[in-house]
Amino acid sequence: MIVVGHLLVDPVDRDRAIEPARPAVLAARTTPGCIDFAVSPDPVDPARVNVSERWTDRTTLEHFRDAGPSGELADLIQEAAVEEYET
Repeated sequence: MIVVGHLLVDPVDRDRAIEPARPAVLAARTTPGCIDFAVSPDPVDPARVNVSERWTDRTTLEHFRDAGPSGELADLIQEAAVEEYET
């Protein structure tokens, strides 16, 4: 499974949007079945946060994910364009 896309936030809030993702990145990278997991600032667009995940299968991804962003990150997201692809 590949999950890729971006989130749009107010440019002044971009660092605040990335910081809450740190625990999820650390947890995902140590989860069996996670090949890669990254949340990072876009180098060109100050409002964009890039998301990239690779998982061995959908079951592993769904078990890890729960219901998506929550708390502070969910409150900062103005728009999201994230897609999932079967490999």
